[in-house]
Amino acid sequence: MKTVAVTGGIGSGKSTVTAYLASKGIPVYDTDSRTKGLYDSDPALVGKLEALFGLPLRTESGSLDRKKLSSVIFSDPRALAGLESIVHPLVHADFLAWRSRQGEAPLVILESAIILSKPLFDDLYDKAVLVDAPEEVRLRRASARDGAAPEAILARMRAQSFDLSKVDLIIRNEGTLEELHRSVDRAFRYLFDEDLLYLHP
Repeated sequence: MKTVAVTGGIGSGKSTVTAYLASKGIPVYDTDSRTKGLYDSDPALVGKLEALFGLPLRTESGSLDRKKLSSVIFSDPRALAGLESIVHPLVHADFLAWRSRQGEAPLVILESAIILSKPLFDDLYDKAVLVDAPEEVRLRRASARDGAAPEAILARMRAQSFDLSKVDLIIRNEGTLEELHRSVDRAFRYLFDEDLLYLHP
């Protein structure tokens, strides 16, 4: 079983790429949604974060107060590093457990915006694909999707960085959806030098 990490900045279209791959029957691990699931399913995790930051982080229902947590780590690199030191090993273990349940699948996808900048995850994937598009295209997409001010989106975009030395292939996503799908098909056949029939309609 091969694992391909699919990454990209805000508005690049990495989720569109992984949705297409999922439509072809390829299992996709969405790191964002799986991490949210860990917060919701593991009360001990919230307790560890409360102990780390020294303040309550639960809503009245007992679930994680995500807005409060965001306010704690916003613009504080040390707080963010502390959070990641607790959460990322759990995500690492969760992915390995998830992958072990994928049976005979020849290929699985690990979708993450930050994977290339976190050495802890280097052992999880065989190949890395970066989805990219011009900044103005990404800004337009993100603005339409999130409804946020362009200045705020630009600040988030420019805070992201990608270690290109870890990237095996870049998919440019600045055309139509059909063009993107064709690019994905070509990219994955190139990555593994074999006819990946499940990428075809």
